Amino acid sequence: QVHLMESGGGLVQAGGSLRLSCAASGSIFSINAMGWYRQVPGKQRGMVARITSGGSTNYADSVKGRFTISRDNAKNTVYLQMNSLKPDDTADYYCNVNIRVVGDLGYRDYWGQGTQVTVSS
Repeated sequence: QVHLMESGGGLVQAGGSLRLSCAASGSIFSINAMGWYRQVPGKQRGMVARITSGGSTNYADSVKGRFTISRDNAKNTVYLQMNSLKPDDTADYYCNVNIRVVGDLGYRDYWGQGTQVTVSS
């Protein structure tokens, strides 16, 4: 099976930075797109940033210019560098990875357990 391990969340003051990591492990044949989503209580989970297997990226308008997504294919890991953080960035952050498992023919989405990011004003 597949396991996603997230790390890097925490408490930071406005204007500060954090770096999130998400490492995929298990019976992985290949990985397609990787991404980060966030959710606050009472609201739907929304896309923050995504990166394709070819390295193309897209970002939510609210984080453009402040957040950078990257991936290390050798480590099956996706990162989210978050700079100039604002209180509105406070949320639970989830990684999402599109994986083809060994023995399967197609890809499916897997989710991390979530990591909390709190930005104080």
